[in-house]
Amino acid sequence: MKILLTGSNGQLGYDFQKLFDNLNIKYIATDYQELDITSEENLEKFFEKNNDFTHIINCVGYNDVDKAEIDSNVFLVNEKAPRKLAEFSKRMNAIFITYSTDFVFDGKKGMPYVEEDIPNPLSKYAISKYKGEKAVLTDWEKSFVIRTSWVFGKANNNFNTQVINWSKTRDKLSIVDDQISAPTYSKDLAEFSWKLIQTEQFGLYHITNNGIASKYEQAKYVLEKIGWKGTLETAKTEDFNLPAKRPHFSKLSSEKVERLLGERIPDWKSGIDRYLEEIEIIKK
Repeated sequence: MKILLTGSNGQLGYDFQKLFDNLNIKYIATDYQELDITSEENLEKFFEKNNDFTHIINCVGYNDVDKAEIDSNVFLVNEKAPRKLAEFSKRMNAIFITYSTDFVFDGKKGMPYVEEDIPNPLSKYAISKYKGEKAVLTDWEKSFVIRTSWVFGKANNNFNTQVINWSKTRDKLSIVDDQISAPTYSKDLAEFSWKLIQTEQFGLYHITNNGIASKYEQAKYVLEKIGWKGTLETAKTEDFNLPAKRPHFSKLSSEKVERLLGERIPDWKSGIDRYLEEIEIIKK
């Protein structure tokens, strides 16, 4: 087994590295400096020298939802690059894994989305992710596309760290209560992804932590855990005049993967508890 891990400095890439180290699995970890996956020339040179991978796990993603409205690079990173990586995987007969988002849905269903639901992306970011999904699943049959939501982990900035940082300088916060999904701990995402990958039951899957939360409920949980004494108020998405549209209810159902694995994914509150311990905000 020989694994290529792209985007290794991000939250998910970091947790895949920790997981593989614990399991004594060999891998090559690259980030932008070692391998620019948006450059076809760089990819060709890299895979000329490294053409015997059994798995390519792509953790690279352009995730700045608002900036993506005016930056065409979002399509290079989220659509073109996964397509090219799938093509190289096909050449090597390697299993390919890449990640997508709950934002491919418009949020109007009012119930958790399953893999068979028809996407209707509302933003350039979401469109780029959906196009990347379709390209990969069309181009290489030994592929996994894993949709997830609201990822947080030790290795990068995320909504939890934003809330913690805001709490240090403010005694009043306003957080939206009309964006609802499932916060997902990158450590759980890596572990359940790896379990899924080993089944070789290729295709489209949803993996998030269990439970449902609004951004307000997530922030409230974090702030209570760290003992913040300020005032937390509810707000609406429209109050912030953001460039990109966001779905109001984009909770993904992970039932398909849980049935396949015969195992339940932990609740999002458990994920946040373990995350706060990992970053040493609260003691074990």
